[in-house]
Amino acid sequence: MSAQPEAGKPQRFRARVEYDGTDFYGFQVQATERTVQGEIERALEAITGAETRVVGAGRTDRGVHARGQVVSFSVVWRHGLSDLHRALNAVLAADVAILDLDPAPEGFHPRFSALRRAYRYTVLNRQWPSPLERRTAWQVTGKLDLDGMTEASQSLVGTQDFGTFGQPPQGENTVRTVFRAEWQADGARLWFDIEANAFLYRMVRSVVGTLVQVGRGQLLPQEVASFLRARDRSLVKQVAPAHGLCLMQVDYVAREGV
Repeated sequence: MSAQPEAGKPQRFRARVEYDGTDFYGFQVQATERTVQGEIERALEAITGAETRVVGAGRTDRGVHARGQVVSFSVVWRHGLSDLHRALNAVLAADVAILDLDPAPEGFHPRFSALRRAYRYTVLNRQWPSPLERRTAWQVTGKLDLDGMTEASQSLVGTQDFGTFGQPPQGENTVRTVFRAEWQADGARLWFDIEANAFLYRMVRSVVGTLVQVGRGQLLPQEVASFLRARDRSLVKQVAPAHGLCLMQVDYVAREGV
């Protein structure tokens, strides 16, 4: 039987969070706008009576969604873990939910403990819009060259300077390691999956916008590699809209052979 927490002593928890980012001004708390972090902190205060700071694995932009955002927080909680999980989802708004909730390991930090992150970008490549997917996919009319986009995306894999495609959230280091960058298709729906140790600000959306230019025949596939070498932000002429992007997963345990 596990030991009961000491009365009045804060416990640290780790949670996996899903949200529809449409009506949020991003993840990070703001003084006057509705954010994911602010919504979770509001819910925690409602059930514990105390102000609580929530820390996230990534500060997703306004309009970006998540299936696998990871957060942590410390609260005084005298009941069971399942009671806290249930209470949080009972008071959270309909566009955000706690999928998993566990005690946080010793020394855990959602951002700094993460080894890799995975994003998915969805493109709807057809003439007519989809009312059901307007919040989660970028509609691109005109047939895209998926083979060319696939060829171009391979130049992204590896450890290199991605300064052309984004800005660091802090400091000046723009070197990142991309483990996977792949396109797949199911009819008119195209998905771009990218995994890296970390991402620059607007990196995925800048990459997708550039790859769609390749798909439209506006750039050659090999030009993406030359863009990387140039480390010139002005080369990015198209940034994909936020609503097609989703944070899928954050990994904290090294994978075998990786």
